[in-house]
Amino acid sequence: MTADVLRVQGLTVHYHTPLGAVRAADNISFSLRGGERLGFAGESGSGKSTTALAILRLIKSPGRIEAGEVWLDDCNLLALSEEAMRQARLARIAMIPQGSMNSLNPVMRIKRQIADALTDHGTRLPRRQLEERARALLQSVGLRSEVVDMFPHELSGGMKQRACIAIAISLRPRVIIADEPTSALDVVARVQRELDASVILVGHDMGLMAQFVDRVGVMYAGKLVELSPVREIFTKPLHPYTQMLIATLPSLDQKGTFRGIPGLPPLLRDLPPGCAFHPRCPHAVERCRQEAPETREVRPNAWAACHLL
Repeated sequence: MTADVLRVQGLTVHYHTPLGAVRAADNISFSLRGGERLGFAGESGSGKSTTALAILRLIKSPGRIEAGEVWLDDCNLLALSEEAMRQARLARIAMIPQGSMNSLNPVMRIKRQIADALTDHGTRLPRRQLEERARALLQSVGLRSEVVDMFPHELSGGMKQRACIAIAISLRPRVIIADEPTSALDVVARVQRELDASVILVGHDMGLMAQFVDRVGVMYAGKLVELSPVREIFTKPLHPYTQMLIATLPSLDQKGTFRGIPGLPPLLRDLPPGCAFHPRCPHAVERCRQEAPETREVRPNAWAACHLL
């Protein structure tokens, strides 16, 4: 079995506000194997992106990482100095951001932005060779080499996202975190194979998860409520929330029928007692209203946090 390249243990992130702490990610634990594709799914506000940003130590005030460890191979990223962590980003672990339009400097040509990423991490090459490296990176993500001389405003949204992918893979990181790369998922898949990297895909589209990942983690109200192999999560989902998420997918058997999940996610600064999903769960019992469930292995390689299992 392939060894773990990333291990996250007890990762907890709170956003501190005058009205109280927003528990955006609560005691998140999982591992990522070498070459694996792991997806995180859930409704908006479930904690997916917060978890991804916390792994990269990109949580900004008023947010704060309260607890946990993030082991990349034998290095705990949360224990590194700010400068050591800055050097680890891109070189060892990189992110493809969701907002590619806001991630590129609008007044710098694409070649300069790629060159800056390389030189900032110790790559010392003449300007001509840096430009050739930038052209090769852009071609590897399906962009014409002429894009190196363009400014971000001259690119379409999809081209901007591919340019961000080119920057993310420029130093061949071990782990790539992709936040909603819906228009470039095929590019992410190709570069992942070429680099033999591991990928964490963050998104809300369970259909995309089915196409791309090996395992799926389902998040709700800041907690990881289920983690299972992708085939099992679609054929034998464990957690009631996962079951209801799967039921919302379009079906050829029920054309024209839309099924949603009743109710709304709770406020993360005012979670209900017990299981946070119990107000929306059709199977909730009294224990669910009083006691938060522990995450446990329900079947081989499948974990869930539910009293009913």
